[in-house]
Parts: sequence; structure tokens; C-alpha cells
Amino acid sequence: MLTRRTVRCLIAASVAAIVLTHAGPAGADGGIGGVNCRQNPSAPECEVSAGTPGGQGDAAGGGQGRGGSGDGSGGGGDGGCYWAPVDGDLPPPPGKGPQGGWYAWTCVADGLGTQDPPVWLDQAPTVDLVALAQTARSRLRLPSPQIRTNPAAAPFVLVRVPVWLWVDPATWGARSATASVPGVSVTATATPTQVVWSFGDGSDDLACSGPGEPWKRGTDPLASSPCGHTYTSSSAVAAGSAFQLQATVTWSVTWSGAGDGGTLAPLTTTSTVSVRVAQSQAIVGGSQ
Repeated sequence: MLTRRTVRCLIAASVAAIVLTHAGPAGADGGIGGVNCRQNPSAPECEVSAGTPGGQGDAAGGGQGRGGSGDGSGGGGDGGCYWAPVDGDLPPPPGKGPQGGWYAWTCVADGLGTQDPPVWLDQAPTVDLVALAQTARSRLRLPSPQIRTNPAAAPFVLVRVPVWLWVDPATWGARSATASVPGVSVTATATPTQVVWSFGDGSDDLACSGPGEPWKRGTDPLASSPCGHTYTSSSAVAAGSAFQLQATVTWSVTWSGAGDGGTLAPLTTTSTVSVRVAQSQAIVGGSQ
């Protein structure tokens, strides 16, 4: 069974753990026999982590504990623990130099904060910026692409009539999210770069470098779109008598903060609409 001390030693945020590293061996003043991770975070048995308050997935969280900081754009905070610097003019303990500082083990859960009495750390822990950026990435709220077509997909489109395809501008644009620990904030920004169209009729997918071009009034209805598709068969034999038109948007993700920055793994969002394709019937008239 894990003791409370063991749990504290292996503490990790429920969303993401931002591992605090040390430039060299660090000690804490006032340690009591055995391993006390809160007072000796550099011990081999201890994994000191900084939690960033926030929810899972794309939900940004808030909440602020004493000595900590909250960020995000809504929702309640999940758990997170970190070493927070203690403000004030407290002198170092006897025999300790000026390079260290007082820190308090601080936790935030459900918008409420707790903080242990401060202890002296010989060296200030530093934040793993890339790990913090990953937390910011997990908080990105990316919209699913809103598919637009001309002719409209409902009630049906006709065989051999070009269909113009594009993503509504409201769902095409950069989105950002931020994650923080005391004294450091990192922002992740996702930018849509391409959309891949899958038509559901057995034809090859089509990759477009942008959102696609909307059809404009006055354009020849039979003109082909730079990013579109022409169905060559009826959907009558397809499941549900409709083809599934799918748009998958790829988002490039970058991060910046604390004078640094970089690139993270891309993200994707997807939407699907049903398209019924009808065979046009020619009406042949005669004269007598």
C-alpha cells in the first residue's frame, strides 16, 4: 500500500507532469530521517513534478492556489502540485548561501489550493519547457472543419457536375492555449495547413494546401474548382444511398515562452457529411 509520503514523492499532475530538473545536487534544510521528497527533492527516490491546473483533452482549466498561478479559459481545475517560490525577505538558514531560496510544496485541486510550510532548497528547480508546452498543446480547443459545398450537398448533387469544396473560414484559423507554473508560461499555437478530402466513392483522396475556394456567384456552374470533385456514379448502391464526404484538417503546432520556442507534433480534426449523388435524366422531346 502506498503511504502518503510515497504518494507525495511520486506526485504527478493528472493532465501532464512538468518535470523539474536541477542543475546539480540539491538539499533541503531540516530533513528528518529517511527520504522526505518535499524536503529533499533531489533524492534519487524522488520525482519532483510541477502540475499545471486544468482539465483533460481540449478543456482549458483554471484555479489558483496560494503561491501558484491559474491559467486557461474556463472550467474547473484538476489536481497539480509544484514547488512555488515564497515571496518575502526571509533570510537563508544558518550555513546556507545566497544561491538558494525558500519554496513551498503547493497543490491545486478543484479550484482549491493547499501549501506546506516553506523549506530551503539549495538550488531553484527549473521547468522543462517542452513538457510544459505539451500541456499547453493538450489544452488546445480546435474546431472540427465545417464542410461547405456548391452545389449544396442536400438534397443531392448530380453525376458529372463539378462540386466545389471548402472549409468555412470560421473553422479555419490559428488557435492558442497556455500552460503555466509559477514564474513561467508557455503558449502553444495550432495553425491549419492543409485539408485532405475523402469522397467516399472509391476515388483517390485530394490534399489541398488551404481551406479551398468558395464558389462565387457568376462562376460557370460547370467549371471545376481548384479543390473540388466530380462524382461519376450514382450513390444509389452505397450504404444509406449516400457517399460519405470527409474533410481532415492538419494543424501545425508551435510553442513559445520563457525566451524559447519550438515545434510540437501536429494535430488533426475531421468532419463528415453525407452526399447523395443522383443520375440526371435527360428528357427528349419530339415534334410532329
